[in-house]
This record gives sequence, C-alpha cells and structure tokens, in this order.
Amino acid sequence: MADSEPFPLLSTSVDQLHSAIDHAPSSSSRTTRRRKSSALGQDIRAGDTGPALATARDNTSVIPTVPTKRSSKRRRARGGFARIRQAMTKHTYLVPALIIALTLALYVVQPNDSNPLHRFIFLSYRLPSDPVNPDAPAQYGKGLWDIAFVSFWTVVLTFTREFIMQELLRPLARAAGIRSRGKQARFMEQMYTAIYFGCLGPAGLYVMSKTPVWYYSTRGMYEDFPHMTHEAGFKFYYLFQAAYWAQQAIVLLLGMEKPRKDFKELVGHHIVSLSLIALSYRFHFTYMGLAVYSTHDISDFFLATSKVLNYIDSPIVGPYFFLFMCVWIYLRHFINLKIILSLFTEYTTVGPFELNWATQQYKCTLSQYITLGLLSSLQALNLFWLFYIFRIAYRFLRYDIAEDDRSDAEVTDVDDEAEKKKALSEKTNGHATGVNGIAPQARLVNGRA
Repeated sequence: MADSEPFPLLSTSVDQLHSAIDHAPSSSSRTTRRRKSSALGQDIRAGDTGPALATARDNTSVIPTVPTKRSSKRRRARGGFARIRQAMTKHTYLVPALIIALTLALYVVQPNDSNPLHRFIFLSYRLPSDPVNPDAPAQYGKGLWDIAFVSFWTVVLTFTREFIMQELLRPLARAAGIRSRGKQARFMEQMYTAIYFGCLGPAGLYVMSKTPVWYYSTRGMYEDFPHMTHEAGFKFYYLFQAAYWAQQAIVLLLGMEKPRKDFKELVGHHIVSLSLIALSYRFHFTYMGLAVYSTHDISDFFLATSKVLNYIDSPIVGPYFFLFMCVWIYLRHFINLKIILSLFTEYTTVGPFELNWATQQYKCTLSQYITLGLLSSLQALNLFWLFYIFRIAYRFLRYDIAEDDRSDAEVTDVDDEAEKKKALSEKTNGHATGVNGIAPQARLVNGRA
C-alpha cells in the first residue's frame, strides 16, 4: 500500500515528447515541482480496505476488441437478454438491488416473524422482558440465524457501495478534475470508505458508551463474563460490521482488483479480521471485539480521507496526513497493545477463568492463546503498514527540506493512457530525458529514485 506511485510529468502527448527531445534543457534550467503544501508525491498505499465491483474494470487491464460482423449479428439476435446483461455489467448494483427487492417483496406477503425471511432482515433471538425490570431495553441472544442476517445485509452493503460509487462518487471525481479512470477508481473507493467509516466510527463509540468497555476499558471486557446477550443496537452494530467485512472478503476472493504489492498482507488481514469477528461473537468476547472494531474504524476514516485529499491534490494533505499518523498510532497500536497486554493480566484475574461448555464459560487458557495469536497477527500487519506510512512521511519531509522549492508552478496529474504513450515513446526512441523543461533530477521529487 505504501509502494511509491509517481505523479506523471506535465507532458501528455507524443508530439511534446519529441519536441522536448529535440530541445533538451540545459542543466541550469529551472525544474517544476509540487508546491510544499500539496500532494505527498505518491499514493498512500496503506490500509486494510479492499476494492469494489464498480471499479473492477478500472483497476484491471482490459484489451479492447473490435467486434466482427458475425458477433454483432449475434448480439442483435440476443436482443433484450443481451441488453439486460450489459446493463447489469455496467451497473453492478442492479443484481444486489434485484435480490433485495425480491426478498422484501416475499416478506411483505407475510410481514411477521413466522416468515423465514424475517430472520434475514431483522435481528433474531429476542428474549422475553425481565419481569423484575420491564422497562429495561430488550436483550437478544445468539444463534445460527444470525448468519442469515449477515448474509442479507452483505447484499445490502454491496448495493449501497456500488450505487453510491457509480452514481454519486464518479461524477464527483470528474467534478474534482480527476480524468484518469484509474485515479477515479481509487478516489471512489476511498471516498466510499470515508463515508462508511465516517458513519460507523461514531456509531461504534456510541454503542461503546452504553457498555462497561467505555472508554476502551480492558477490565470491562472481562467483567461478568460470558456476555451472551446484548441490546439491539449492540447486536445490530456487531453483525452489520461483520456483513461489511464479509462483503470486502467476497470481492477480494473474486479477484476483481489487480493484485497490489501488499496483496498477501491484505488477504492475511481479512482472514484474521473475519476469524476475530466470528470467534469473538461465538465465544462471547464481543466487548473486546467492539473495542477492536472501533479502533480500526476511526483510523480507517482518517486513512481514507488522507488518500482522497492526496488524489485531489489538496494543500492541506501534508498536515492532515500527520494528523492521520497520530490517530493511527494511538488507536491501532497504543490501544490495541493495551488490549494485548490485558491478556497477560486482567484476562486471568477479572471474572471467571475456566472452560465449561455447559455454562458457556470460554475464558480459559486455550482461548487466551488463540486471542493472543489473532490480535498479535493483526498488530503485526498494522506495524507492517505503519512502516510504509512512516516512509511516505519521511520522503515528503525530505523533499521539502532538501529542495529549495520556491516555484509556484504545480505539476498536474495526467491520464494513465497518456502516461503509457509517453513511456512507450521514450522506450522506442531510446531517450530518457525530461519534458516541458523538467530535468531528469526532478523526478526524484515526483517519487522516483
């Protein structure tokens, strides 16, 4: 994720390239670099969020083909079916929308809990009210029907993600001046991530405020264990988040995005995350899971907004990136290391410490080692990405300090295809010079060694 991704040079045509070769600048020519407060000089290739179906075609290389007359006739013969398939391919939110519409239509026929679809749409296992305190919030248990709830809301999140990205965020990317389809795809993905975690981050803090875990209290994670029942808000939040990560994992497994250099780490993160979600829910460590959810949600919001600011070349991206680093270190490392440390102290001393399947007491030595292994793996992955985050910050500071950048000129991003043409022309002509008066040394500022 933190892999260096250079900003293209200003020239966008082959003619400009040949002109630059014929009139190579002298060593005393002024170089054009980014202003100090502008972009970081490379893409922020860090974080744990995955791709979307809406940007799959933009993230993979597709070789256009010229249809033959026979294939054109066949497409016309297919008629309506071909148009429907084309529409579903272009608008990837149509399939999940149809699934949602069909589910709701079948539920409306018999809109009560006797309809099996009720368990897909609404929470299951509501417990009877407490006769001693009838005004207390309703409590919900756990069971296999919760998988049905997660599956339906995975489809809902697929629809909302694809619809928002295609119908709202792509026009926004164009309005922001992003012309490259590849950069549009990355902008859309990160903007949606910012929207999602901008909502779920505060929601997680609100849910936490109603529990003994507030504010990241490790003692509250183990008191009164096992936590077998929860209020509706807690259970919905926990399973809704599970649906989000399930949706991310499904798209990742479908191979809809060109693998990144940290692809293995990203896959590993999804495996660890889904394992933590499933095991914490099944064995009643949901208070610990709530804290881990919250720390990652909030830091993901700041990461996504940092990327968005970088894509639009915002002048505040530098200071904001520093703010993001502080949030990342505090939440993903300080708080999570505090949780890991509690496994050696409060885990065994606060609340019961035994394995009893009959009473569902799972806070024991076995679960201690499993929890330690999963949280340590998650921490190792976060440290891996922190290294690249520090490298981006170092390069940004180094270039500003090492170079006396007094030029007000700004290098703008160009379309990916123009960049490919430029590179191909350079290779064909055997030249490796700068263009538009940009000396080869200036490429160091743009993120190339």
